Amino acid sequence: MRDVDPKTKWYAAGLHFECTGCGACCSGPGEGYIWVTRPEIELIARHLKTTPGQLRQKYLRRVGLRTTIIEHETTKDCIFLRTIGGRKQCVIYPVRPSQCRTWPFWPDNLSGPNAWNNAGLRCPGINRGRHYSAKQIERIKRNGKWWLNQNDIAESSPK
Repeated sequence: MRDVDPKTKWYAAGLHFECTGCGACCSGPGEGYIWVTRPEIELIARHLKTTPGQLRQKYLRRVGLRTTIIEHETTKDCIFLRTIGGRKQCVIYPVRPSQCRTWPFWPDNLSGPNAWNNAGLRCPGINRGRHYSAKQIERIKRNGKWWLNQNDIAESSPK
């Protein structure tokens, strides 16, 4: 697959985004998937001082050939999003999956200005804060292809 010249993208002048830590990207109301790879499972398990097998049993589920982090049943929030001191916080933030790290630079959000601005209705960090050049955005997309059916997809059986 050839890289597309960032100068031809609708966001050729770049985009602004700064995480406000609000947790909206990790919250319901609808069901979603947070895809994790085998290396990410190992990092998260180490961070939580557990084993990959225990992490799989308690916090992950299979969807087809892939593995996703489970959600709170009622709120559909990510299971790792907790309210601490009145603020929503990710308890695995330092080792969060690639999918989380690349928000909001996801293919759907970058499909056009309307999609980007619609994502901004839920995410107060979109269109403010740090400027990302089109080249930086393309690098983020290239390095975080969580939406692909990768070869390192997490297996359901513990190592």
